[in-house]
Amino acid sequence: MKKYNPDVVEKKWQEIWNKHNTFASKIDYNKPKYYVLEMFPYPSGDIHMGHVRNYTLGDLVARYKRAQGYNVLHPMGWDAFGLPAENAAIENKIHPNLWTKSNISKMKSQLKRMGLSYDWNRELSTCEPDYFKHEQKMFLDFYKNGLAYRKETWVNWDPSEQTVLANEQVIDGKGWRSGVNVEKRKMNGWFLKITRFAEDLLKEIDNLKHWPEKVKIMQKNWIGKSIGATIKFEVYEIKESINVYSTRPDTLFGATFIAISPQHPFALKIIKENKHIENQLNSIEFKANSEEEIEKLDKVGIKTPFTAIHPFIKEKRIPIFIANFILIDYGTGAIFGCPAHDQRDMDFAKKYSLEIIQVVKKLNSKKNEILDKAYSDDGILINSSFLNNLSVKEAIDLSVKKLEERGHGKKTINYKLRDWGVSRQRYWGCPIPIIYCYKCGDVPVPEKDLPVELPQDISFNNRGNPLSNHENWKNVKCPQCGSGAKRETDTFDTFFESSWYFARFTDPQIDTPFSDKASKYWLPVDQYIGGVEHAVLHLLYSRFFIKALNKLNQINITEPFSSLQTQGMVCHQTYQNDDNQWLFPRDVYQKNDLFYEVTSNKRVKTGRVEKMSKSKKNVIDPNIIINNFGADTARFFILSDSPPDRDMEWTESGVEGSWKFLNKLWNMISKENFKNVDSKFIEPSSEKENKLVKNTFKCIKDVTKSIEDFHFNNAIASIRTLFNEINSYDVNSVRCISFKKFSVSKLIILMYPICPHFCEEAWENIGSKSYLANESWPKINEKYLQDETVVIPIQVNGKRRAEILVDKNTNENEIRNIAISHEKIKKFLLNKPKKIIVIPNRIINIVI
Repeated sequence: MKKYNPDVVEKKWQEIWNKHNTFASKIDYNKPKYYVLEMFPYPSGDIHMGHVRNYTLGDLVARYKRAQGYNVLHPMGWDAFGLPAENAAIENKIHPNLWTKSNISKMKSQLKRMGLSYDWNRELSTCEPDYFKHEQKMFLDFYKNGLAYRKETWVNWDPSEQTVLANEQVIDGKGWRSGVNVEKRKMNGWFLKITRFAEDLLKEIDNLKHWPEKVKIMQKNWIGKSIGATIKFEVYEIKESINVYSTRPDTLFGATFIAISPQHPFALKIIKENKHIENQLNSIEFKANSEEEIEKLDKVGIKTPFTAIHPFIKEKRIPIFIANFILIDYGTGAIFGCPAHDQRDMDFAKKYSLEIIQVVKKLNSKKNEILDKAYSDDGILINSSFLNNLSVKEAIDLSVKKLEERGHGKKTINYKLRDWGVSRQRYWGCPIPIIYCYKCGDVPVPEKDLPVELPQDISFNNRGNPLSNHENWKNVKCPQCGSGAKRETDTFDTFFESSWYFARFTDPQIDTPFSDKASKYWLPVDQYIGGVEHAVLHLLYSRFFIKALNKLNQINITEPFSSLQTQGMVCHQTYQNDDNQWLFPRDVYQKNDLFYEVTSNKRVKTGRVEKMSKSKKNVIDPNIIINNFGADTARFFILSDSPPDRDMEWTESGVEGSWKFLNKLWNMISKENFKNVDSKFIEPSSEKENKLVKNTFKCIKDVTKSIEDFHFNNAIASIRTLFNEINSYDVNSVRCISFKKFSVSKLIILMYPICPHFCEEAWENIGSKSYLANESWPKINEKYLQDETVVIPIQVNGKRRAEILVDKNTNENEIRNIAISHEKIKKFLLNKPKKIIVIPNRIINIVI
């Protein structure tokens, strides 16, 4: 018996698929299309287990849909611009372009070893001029149509990376890559007007029926629509005013302070004229960039010498503070504090001994209560003049009306979403195609001069953006007047490239961003797969891009991804030795269900489960698994552990268990002489044959449903069950072998999307002449899925008292006899029943 050799088998079938161009895609109007795509990788140099999981999920779907008769598009490319390449250039004294292309070559060979069914003819890399020239043209189209603009604004500056970060890229006040504290700076930069589409982006979320609910909630929260009022507070001491946006104008009579952001124009004016306040501000921590971060922050304020006039009580003066918990990017960069009805405001008021005025009481409360904590629920207005005794909703409406009548405010719809700042001060990115002329101002680069390419003779010896230091590249002639001018030296945020790449895949060789014919046929993406960490950044930006391109009549869809599947993390068990040191799987070995440290041979105890991470140096190299067990073993295990949306735990025992199962299946197939036996379906004539056929069709049904539901672990469980049934089926005749081959052939097809190399070889070994990649998905014969028995409830005078299990279609007389003989029914039949009503296979009703 020939032993299963994954190294030989996997190379063999990868060469065959490549030779026959098996997974190439083209438009075919005779088939339904299916576009499956995993989020493309950054070429960091090596694939990791997260890649293996993500791309195996997508490959299973692609192969399954192809078997179902769909015309499948399954491409792969590289998200190739970004700061890591620039950092590598500095550390290793290598050009980012060379570093990136070397990594792409390495990762591509690793992905090919996994046997992924990609159409490599469509491969693209975002750092290539024939890709980014199209996004430069898109940007100019946005610019001409008012969707791109330049302005001076407060930005998040990462002093380590020497670049601007979007709000989404600042986590706990630190850069998402560098981990250093982010500073607020005022700079000129380019923005895309995503806010113009805020309402469309929000409304369409509810139509994304096949997106995870948590992703939709995250996007809704990020867009952050609210309805309230913009209130104008006049400054008492000078001719100045502060606009405040609030969703609770009904609580204005409880306002006892105003807090403004340190970047607010009025705050800047105060700081400029008051050195003491400036010094105080320098000692305060300002690291919050989101409401979540504000919650964790120690709230600090500096009282200014100014007060505001209450819009409803002219004689009332409200102190004005500059506070570290107010963000310039949210609302108007200013709030009025109502301590009795906002916990943050109450904490601040207590800290600075400010008045706390209750203006809303509980619905059933008869008197004012002393509040230990802020009351923010519904209630009745008190201590509020003309608002007294109104409900909160009524008070909000009347407050807005009064503000508008007095010229102190207006009803406002507000969004937390801010325009997308796309300028980055780095070299390895797509150049922004704008020229600054001293005479003409901002001048778009003419379309005939695109792409604007990066200079190759670059130096990283100086801090900051290398493009700003490259005199030959940045100094040019103005395309309008011919005078001396300068190029824009910022490059695009790398999310710019990933916001439209999926559309480029539909026709990557064409000299426009995408062809009308191909985009109409292939888009939207039917199944998109990737990490939930991209819920706000990449997914929201991609949705915006499609809506913007649709508005400019460049594409005919309004949403990029019909269905979204987010995957969990790949984790592993950790261990702890006697010195309380944490150990990783590579540091221990197992013996008799116990674990020992490799270096000391001492027993260790299991600890927490951790996410694999390069920074923690606890990653497991997929290439080692593939070298030892083969790609199909890795695929089988990674799909069998847990549903895709949950974290999975990587274990050596799990990998070995998957390897053993494949070998058991291989041995079962190898020991039977299937080649000369027909696998055509024969009607079973015995209970043994019937059981095998029934279990086979049940497995087909269960696996199909599990794949459709993205419960791939359940699909594998069903496959294992069918294997056990087939393995226990005794063969003592040619007819028995034929029945067994029928079930084995279906099992191989069901396993093919999971373990394609193994199954192609097994398919060949049982005598099949075709390639499994071209086989259709098995059909279900419902006849063999019908239950042969049925549970029938027994009612006495309409009340359920018992039930019986009988063969289907048992005659009525027999059912009557069984029913009246039932132990639970006899006690009701002291006298002869008036009537016994039998509805076959449904119900028995005894009337007494």
